[in-house]
Amino acid sequence: MTDHTPQPQRPDIHAVTPVPVRHPSRWIGGAILLVLAAMFIHLLATNDNLKWSVVWQYMFDKEILAGLGRTLLLTCLAMIGGLAIGIVLAIMRLSHNPVFQTVSWAWIWFFRGVPPLVQLIFWYNLALLIPVLSIGIPFGPQFWSANMNDLITPFSAALLGLSFTESAYAAEMIRAGIQAVSGGQTEAAATLGMSKSQTLRRIVLPQALRIIIPPIGNDTISMLKFTSLVSVLALPDLLYSAQMIYARTYQTIPLLIVATIWYLLMSTILTLIEHYIEHRLSDGKPISISRIVASLFKSRFWTSRRAEASL
Repeated sequence: MTDHTPQPQRPDIHAVTPVPVRHPSRWIGGAILLVLAAMFIHLLATNDNLKWSVVWQYMFDKEILAGLGRTLLLTCLAMIGGLAIGIVLAIMRLSHNPVFQTVSWAWIWFFRGVPPLVQLIFWYNLALLIPVLSIGIPFGPQFWSANMNDLITPFSAALLGLSFTESAYAAEMIRAGIQAVSGGQTEAAATLGMSKSQTLRRIVLPQALRIIIPPIGNDTISMLKFTSLVSVLALPDLLYSAQMIYARTYQTIPLLIVATIWYLLMSTILTLIEHYIEHRLSDGKPISISRIVASLFKSRFWTSRRAEASL
């Protein structure tokens, strides 16, 4: 006999409304963080010891702005010098010459291992080790000489210490970026008759740039903060300028807040520039400032919630 029992219809999966997974711990944690943030903002707004009137008074003081200019100049020159040396070191590390490999490895090992503050103090006191710097034929006549105390100023000592430290880190980042480029492209360039230097400039480095830009941008922001170490050399950067002012006025906290605001502002601008360059290199299309700002403050929490709801 034929079974005429009606078979249950299978539900249409496309008609089912997905129910997102509940995460009460997220809401509890978020509420706690909001309460703590509100308490912090209330502290900033109501604590008279912060003296916001003094902060706004010195925000655009000529000494502060001069120190800010030195900080930005030192950051820019240290990054340029560090990247230039880092490129040479990275190429030496990838060379088949054992002498180049050993020298570059020793440079990176030393300048990554010695703290920047120690280097700044060392370079500033270099005249104790080498009183006179001379240029000439080794073990022969000298063509030029100068007193090391005249050459090593607080600015030049700071530039040497920060540039050499950056060169060690930049060399490893650049080397990793170069090695990430497919070896088949260098072989194809060789078949076209391109020399190794042409291949490096026109093929390898432009592609490695996409990989290098994010960590280099991170290093630039770190360098901006590392420049505060030069205050030990009495170089009037942003921090030391604020220190000199509060040494006269005894307004320690307001002047430190002034320096903090400027450091945060400059770090934010550098972050925006990094995001712009990174997005421009990734898709080759121009990107608006609004998209950059939105990417900075985009919350993964809400993105994950929308992703779960769309499942």
